[in-house]
Amino acid sequence: MKLSRAAALSSSLLLSAVLALTGAGAAQAASSAAVDYVALGDSYSSGVGAGNYDSASGSCKRTPRAYPALWAAANSPSSFAFTACSGARTNDVTANQLGPLSSATDLVSLTIGGNDAGFADVMTTCVLQSEATCLARVEEAKRYVDSTLPARLDTVYTAIRSKAPSARVVVLGYPRFYKLGGSCVAGLTENERRAINGGADHLNAATAKRAADHGFAYADVAPAFTGHEICSGASWLHSVNWLSIGESYHPTAAGQSGGYLPVFRATA
Repeated sequence: MKLSRAAALSSSLLLSAVLALTGAGAAQAASSAAVDYVALGDSYSSGVGAGNYDSASGSCKRTPRAYPALWAAANSPSSFAFTACSGARTNDVTANQLGPLSSATDLVSLTIGGNDAGFADVMTTCVLQSEATCLARVEEAKRYVDSTLPARLDTVYTAIRSKAPSARVVVLGYPRFYKLGGSCVAGLTENERRAINGGADHLNAATAKRAADHGFAYADVAPAFTGHEICSGASWLHSVNWLSIGESYHPTAAGQSGGYLPVFRATA
């Protein structure tokens, strides 16, 4: 009787293994591997700040250290199109980045809206001018986010869905930039840092709502960057970089791999 049970168990295990390799298991493996992935967006998706830029990408400054390229390297999708570009606004995405999308596209990632809202000008104003001027510029950006940005996001999201009707679309937000009460002893005032963080939260909230209204997934990166903001002593974000000003207030390579990538991976 013991031999019979052992033989039956052996046969059952063998059959399960065969089915896993030739039937459902093979189908599952094929479906997980056969992903057509397109990465859209601005400098936070192209990887500005992470270094090692692909010279062929020119001023778009795409890098294999950016979260889309890191995800693709780890997951080996059947196709990967990386069209994110530094400085992109919503109209740049619709005009220049959507070419690879099709009915076969399974996965799309996107960061957009920061340049529309004037993020670079906000930071320049705050670094170079008075606290009062900085706070007023942040409020101006927030009014833009309320009045104008939602329609622009709608245009981008509608265009993505039109060209890739079956894709899972993951819209990622932006980190808060400063740890309040942190280690910085010079530079912006605490009021300015608080206002800038509030502006990032305001932009993220508007982006999350528009993404949800279009049936897209929103990936909040702010929690992942908590403890790694500027003034934290372990920052994953560049502060003002006078030698490479375009990298200022962008994620480092560690911010891409330790901040953006895990959040995208969990949502994708």
